[in-house]
Amino acid sequence: MSITIYHNPSCGTSRNTLAIIRQSGAEPRVVEYLKTPPSRDELRALLLAMGISARDLLRRKGTPYDELGLDDPKWTDDQLIGLMLEHPILINRPIVVTPLGTRLCRPSETVLDILPNADIGAFTKEDGEVIPAREKK
Repeated sequence: MSITIYHNPSCGTSRNTLAIIRQSGAEPRVVEYLKTPPSRDELRALLLAMGISARDLLRRKGTPYDELGLDDPKWTDDQLIGLMLEHPILINRPIVVTPLGTRLCRPSETVLDILPNADIGAFTKEDGEVIPAREKK
């Protein structure tokens, strides 16, 4: 079972998502995308797999989003992808790829929808919020 997480260790949501994956019994391939950004083709493939536009993947908080004027609708997806590659902090995180799909996992527990083993019991996030065990189907 192959799982990849595009991860920022400074982000609590990303750390929680990684912990949920590990609690499921999987050890994912961890890509610290700020150190090793995806290529243009990889980023396009991730967007296609998630079914979202480049604009939908932009992160505003703690990024040069406002300085670059990215609110302006003039920016095409291709231009936004170029800016994300130039400034990887603009890529929202974490992105998780599993055999069951690809998703931007915000909030972190959305990763459970694409984990092959989502039966992890209760999970406590770093901030103390408890994600209850999923009902067995």
